[in-house]
Amino acid sequence: MSVEPRQLIGVRGMRSRDVPAVLEIEQLSYGYPWSERIFRDCLRVGYHGWVATDLDETVVGYGMLSVAVGEAHVLNLCVAPDARGRGVAGLILEALINQAKAERAERVLLEVRPSNKAARRLYKQRGFQRIASRPGYYPSPDGREDALLLALDLI
Repeated sequence: MSVEPRQLIGVRGMRSRDVPAVLEIEQLSYGYPWSERIFRDCLRVGYHGWVATDLDETVVGYGMLSVAVGEAHVLNLCVAPDARGRGVAGLILEALINQAKAERAERVLLEVRPSNKAARRLYKQRGFQRIASRPGYYPSPDGREDALLLALDLI
């Protein structure tokens, strides 16, 4: 799944048939991955899924966004291990932010592990600010890990 940003054909809406590829990336990336059912339920209820694909239409990353009552929430954003560090996450995040704007959201929220330095760096570059912490939010091998709650104001 190795890909350079120039090889991407872009970011498009996630389709039901993308779920197996998304699930594979999820399982490679997380010790506590989302299930196939969670992804399918997100699509079924109308959350906005986006995928980044390469020239062969191979899914190399994805994001999931919910929007309600003027607020958007990035639920999941992940890039295949061998495609990381090449700008893919930034392209997906841009699509999620643009979707939030199109839905007239005033703010985008997300949680991130304090230990995820690459993600924290990306979110900071895109203007997200820390607004709170969520104690014990994430499962971890040592029990639970806190989450940093970040926000990006769109208005």
